[in-house]
Amino acid sequence: MKLRLLMLGKTRRPELRTILNDYVKRISRSCPIEITEVRDSAAAGKKLDADRAATVVLLDAAGKDLDSNALAKWLGELRDRGTRELIFLCGDADGFPDSLRQRAHQKLSLSQMTFSHELARVVLAEQLYRAFAILSGSPYPK
Repeated sequence: MKLRLLMLGKTRRPELRTILNDYVKRISRSCPIEITEVRDSAAAGKKLDADRAATVVLLDAAGKDLDSNALAKWLGELRDRGTRELIFLCGDADGFPDSLRQRAHQKLSLSQMTFSHELARVVLAEQLYRAFAILSGSPYPK
């Protein structure tokens, strides 16, 4: 299974970019992962059009609330069922237009708290790394 983090806008703060890149490097030991930053929702829509077979997960405060173990279980089930590509759609400060919301197969909440879009990306990457660590039996999640 390949993961893609499709992000509206750029991660501009260098300290958050460094942390994000570190987690992406760690995740890449478990599965292929790619970050794609696009300028706006129209560009994101074009990227999603090119990958119609992928499962799209939209990060949304009103999405499904999973703890780390449930996220790991869900990712493991998708992997075991043969899901080829999983795209996590990360918004910018303005959120998502309805056109992108309708494209999502699932909506996922990182927390009931509100994060900046740059910090949410880091939280997502850490939780994905944690999920793969749980699936592999690593001591990291403890």
